[in-house]
Parts: sequence; structure tokens; C-alpha cells
Amino acid sequence: MTELHRPLQEPATRAWVRATTPARVFTGRAGTSYPTAALLALRADHAAARDAVTAPLDLDDPELDELSARFSFVTARTRAGTRAQYLRRPDLGRRLDPACREDLLAHCPAGADLQIVIGDGLSATAVHAQIPHLLPLLARGCDERGWSTGRPIVVHQCRVGVMNDVGELLDPAVVVLLIGERPGLATAESLSAYLAYRPRPGHTEADRNLLSNIHREGVPPEQAALRILALAQAMRAAGRSGVAIKEPAALES
Repeated sequence: MTELHRPLQEPATRAWVRATTPARVFTGRAGTSYPTAALLALRADHAAARDAVTAPLDLDDPELDELSARFSFVTARTRAGTRAQYLRRPDLGRRLDPACREDLLAHCPAGADLQIVIGDGLSATAVHAQIPHLLPLLARGCDERGWSTGRPIVVHQCRVGVMNDVGELLDPAVVVLLIGERPGLATAESLSAYLAYRPRPGHTEADRNLLSNIHREGVPPEQAALRILALAQAMRAAGRSGVAIKEPAALES
């Protein structure tokens, strides 16, 4: 009998389940509550998630500062002037600040094969944790394919819809937005990659593709880079993105 088919009350099976998922299952109990260790871990994870939502994206962080110098980041912001406004007005986070549009036109080459955008989203913590590993892998993969990438754009107070403004301004073939996901109690370091072929204002989620759960315990950066590049290649070949493009099953595993 395999571990999967043993009765769940057996200690060995409970330990096996706990080892295969970050979900809080078989944690035990103390009366009607969690045991002390489980309760403290829950509170710590909840605090990390809350901090991730409000923490600023700090480009002076040593690893991000090194990347900024190496890849010549261009910074921008959305119409959400503060973090509080960003959280209360998602619509403002989907549009670039008008003053930043001129900066992007002046400093970012148009017509790139793949335009990389980095957004804080709902977890700057995820950007700090994943971008130093993921960005160099994407840049190397683009070089190997002979793709131009322009200059990476870092957007503060960023929502996914900002891809449409970037597409309208710079007309890249594919935009990939690497953005912090809404943190949960399993991790506050999870990143998403949204991709779209020639995005424009008015495009919706149906026009985009998503690779989520990018972190060491989910989709590791090495695999994420391969999957992002494969999706971008499929979009370029088909001339479209979204529901019409399916990720190769071999890359999902």
C-alpha cells in the first residue's frame, strides 16, 4: 500500500502529507486552537504578508542596485500617487503617470522584440526575492534567440493593466510584466509573469497569458525563464496572445 492510500490517521501518512504541501493540514491542536508553534508560525506568515503589501520597492537594495546599473533600468510610476491610493484605487495603478510617458519615449527604444517591465504590484518583497535570479536568465535567453529587449522599465504602484500603456507607447512585439503577487500565508515572495502580444488600451485579461507562483517552492526562476521565453516565441509566431495561445504541456511539468 502506498503512502497516498494509507489511512490519513496514520502518523506516517500525516507526516508525508505535511512534507508535500505548505497548507496547514495535520498541524494538531491544543483544545480548540492550534498548538503554540503552529499558531506562532501562522501569525508570523500573516505579518509577512501584510508587510509585503505595504513595503516599498527599493532600487537602492544592493542586488537591485547592481541590476539597475547592469541593465540600465528606466523608472516610471502610475497615476496612483501613494501606496494608500494604489490599494484603494486599482484603476489608477493601471495607467502610467502622464509625466512618465514622455520619459519612456525619450529613454526607451521602440519596437523591441521583448520589452521587460518590472512592477511592485502587491508584493515588493517578491520583486526583491525573485528578480535578481530571473532577470539575468531572461536577458540571456533573449540574447541566445537574437531578440532585442530595450531597457527594462520599473513601474512603482503597478497593476497589470499598465502593460497596455507600455505597448501603446513603445510598440514592442511582446511585453512581459514581472509583478509581485498578492501574498498569502504560504509565501510573500511569489512573482507573476504576464505576457501580451502588442498590448493596447482596451485589451483585457483574455488578451494576456499568465505564469504565476514563481518562487523557490513553486516555479523556480530557471523553469520560469524557459516558460516565459517559450510563450513569447509562440506569441511572436502566431501574432497574438491570450486565450488563443496555449503553453506547451512539456514546459508546464
